[in-house]
Amino acid sequence: MEEPFYQKNQSLLTIKKWQALDPSLQVGFTTRQGGVSKRPYDTLNVGLHIPDQPLDVIANRELLAEHVHAPLDTWVVGEQVHRTDLKVVGQHDRGTGSTSHENTVAGIDGLITKERGLLCTALFADCVPLYFFDPVAKSIGIAHAGWKGTVHKLAQKMVAEMSDRGTNPQDLLVAIGPCISVENYQVDDHVLQYIDDQYREHTIIDQGNNRYLLDLKQLNVEILLQAGILRHQIDVTSYCTFKDKELFYSYRRDHGETGRMAAYIGFTK
Repeated sequence: MEEPFYQKNQSLLTIKKWQALDPSLQVGFTTRQGGVSKRPYDTLNVGLHIPDQPLDVIANRELLAEHVHAPLDTWVVGEQVHRTDLKVVGQHDRGTGSTSHENTVAGIDGLITKERGLLCTALFADCVPLYFFDPVAKSIGIAHAGWKGTVHKLAQKMVAEMSDRGTNPQDLLVAIGPCISVENYQVDDHVLQYIDDQYREHTIIDQGNNRYLLDLKQLNVEILLQAGILRHQIDVTSYCTFKDKELFYSYRRDHGETGRMAAYIGFTK
């Protein structure tokens, strides 16, 4: 399958074919390149909740805002707590979490909107970015799915909420963005116990001694299929945040001392 994320410049990967469907759509994923943060957050860290210099992070977010033509006062950023709660956001949420972690949208890992002039944003360093775009009903969403959000079916909940608000699942396009890949994501029985038996054959590699490789990308694909999304409308990236140290931050590779990338989607016009 063709790689859905196109590297626009050193700082941005974009879903070019989605943007071709709607020129007002801005959608993509940042790299770690082209910013001002110092080691170990070098250079385009956009996470305000880690011990980087706040002014550097704001400067990096301003750089991203310029790239995607979405000023910071149009951003909506979720807190991200590794659960499956989501929120439908509107104009009253403009600017939430854009310059301070303290006023992010609390307690949620998914954002959905039909409103124009908002950039729904989530932060990542190995977890799975899930992008949703209904080009018919003009609805969009972004979700942050670590292993907890994945096994508890945040993807399915996003589809259900968008369906309740007028989306036909057969119209819904979904993209799975850069995250840790199966060969670099080892887990144990504690994680395995939460994975439905029906998904294990295609998502788990048993390495023995209570060690397994977990394919978070494929697990989200399986859950999306169960939610009624057509397979040819699910795009999966080949990018791995763990493997490509020059391009991405990785929480697992860098033992927690690392920056964050941003996944974003919004109708900016």
